[in-house]
Amino acid sequence: MVVTSGRDTLAGRGPFLLPQGPYTSRWEGLDLLSLSLDAAVVQDQARALAGSETLRLEFTGARPVSPALGRYWADLIAHVGRDLLPRDEVMSSPVLRAQMTRSLVTALLHTFPKSFLERLQAPDREPLPGSRGVRRAVAFIDAHLGEPIGVTEIAAAARMSPRGLQAAFRREKGTTPLEYLRGARLEAAHADLVAAGPTPGVSVAVIAARWGFAHRGRFAAAYRNRYGQSPATTLRT
Repeated sequence: MVVTSGRDTLAGRGPFLLPQGPYTSRWEGLDLLSLSLDAAVVQDQARALAGSETLRLEFTGARPVSPALGRYWADLIAHVGRDLLPRDEVMSSPVLRAQMTRSLVTALLHTFPKSFLERLQAPDREPLPGSRGVRRAVAFIDAHLGEPIGVTEIAAAARMSPRGLQAAFRREKGTTPLEYLRGARLEAAHADLVAAGPTPGVSVAVIAARWGFAHRGRFAAAYRNRYGQSPATTLRT
């Protein structure tokens, strides 16, 4: 596939960004999987992750910044199209849909060259936060487990930047906000499985999706690691 925009020409295979302005294209034997994301959503998440309300997101290249990230991006897009979009329990869950969108935007921001990456590479002059912000973050997570929250919302509740919150969590809890969130949701899923028991019409997949676990295998592995048995065993007993 060859894409031409002004004086720039993009040719070859592999992941790429289409030009943001007018362009022409020609192809032969094309097999294309495309993704469209809301520019405002991408801009907002870039500002939140970079800890800058004034960041103006600009893409400075059409190709991934490394072959490894290019492979990761291609695998992620294939996974979303093949494993998530066709599943009703995923698309009907606000938590899972929000997680899917955040994962795609975060991967996009790290895969392709842009002002966001330049901002991340700049020296971080934010002062070290105290424990109060972490406590606010934990309280917010525990109160909103069933809602489509992510680092952006948690940091806002903690009154910290996402980067500062990440550093504070690692320093004080040895984990990240999202890892803490996943652990809390795993505990909630466990409680639901115990409460449901062998109730007709209740399945592990439904309970897992309720708490934001789209991949059944990874949910089962995390559950077994935490509780020493499969979620199906808990549900049956």
